[in-house]
Amino acid sequence: MAVVPFRIKVSLWLLGFLLAVPLLGPFLVPIAPLRGVTSAEALAGPEGVFVRVEGVTLHVETWPPGLTPEAAQARAKPGVGVVMLHGFGSQTRTWRHLGAALADAEFALALAFDRPGFGLSERPAAGSWGRERNPYGPEAQVAYALGLLDAYGLERALLVGHSAGGALALQVALAAPERVVGLVLVSPAVYQGGGAPAWTRPILSTPQLNRIGPLFMRAFAGEPGENFLRAAYHDPGALDPLDEAAYRRALRVEDWDRGLWELVKASREPDLAPLLPRVSQRTLVLTGAQDAIVSVDQSRRLANELASASFVTLDACGHVAHEECASATVAAVLAWLSDQGPRLLE
Repeated sequence: MAVVPFRIKVSLWLLGFLLAVPLLGPFLVPIAPLRGVTSAEALAGPEGVFVRVEGVTLHVETWPPGLTPEAAQARAKPGVGVVMLHGFGSQTRTWRHLGAALADAEFALALAFDRPGFGLSERPAAGSWGRERNPYGPEAQVAYALGLLDAYGLERALLVGHSAGGALALQVALAAPERVVGLVLVSPAVYQGGGAPAWTRPILSTPQLNRIGPLFMRAFAGEPGENFLRAAYHDPGALDPLDEAAYRRALRVEDWDRGLWELVKASREPDLAPLLPRVSQRTLVLTGAQDAIVSVDQSRRLANELASASFVTLDACGHVAHEECASATVAAVLAWLSDQGPRLLE
């Protein structure tokens, strides 16, 4: 029998060790439980309600406030409402200015929901639906928006979307054009920035990264999250304490780190560009002139590629114009609605 030289044995042992570290190391990392967290219900304010849609409990904010689906259907015949879709890392309170303004317009009601992975909505296990659709994926997000229309007895809706929520609004319009009367897209992330490249998904789904991925997400509770939020503003000093508190509220929900990780895994690069010619709804594309996340050029390109779109740029505004420049955003949206006339609601 041949004897393996000692130096080869050592080399093989070292090779095995180097292979084992990335494979086994994550399982040896201690995962401390989240501290200072509580249930979503305990954190919710009177403006929000919890609605079961597609097997997931969604936190929904309505204008008028605190309106349940049952109360909404009892107060008037079905009509045209507003559904507002927030961007990455955001939540329903981001729409508090525009939602109130639109509720005073001729819509049946305005509502926004926390997309799973954000805000106070349920963080279900990724395989909990028992079928191929991931509760954090784009198809599920479309289903939530349409499911809320049904729950609230709304025949059709004006969709308002910000950043990744703008891309989602377009996906809803493509999936069910008969349910969408128009679109308001604020700094929509349509051409890039919508998610991780497809080649990374098998890596993100490995047992090793699934174990430690939520630890990476916990960075959003610290300085990286603070920097992420302030980068969305042209003037970080304009960040309203009420808005900042709403963002931080989501970091106090049980399992928020796991939910955010599942959302990151399920996200995809945008693939809407070839489908834009099919979007026939009248659209307002609105952007902050100093948006450093979705460039003005991208928003202008989208307006040019849609069949019927208006384009508005607001000076001294960053990525979240509806927060940083709330009054100007409300004025621009209401002016656009006035230009469309009653036919938008017909």
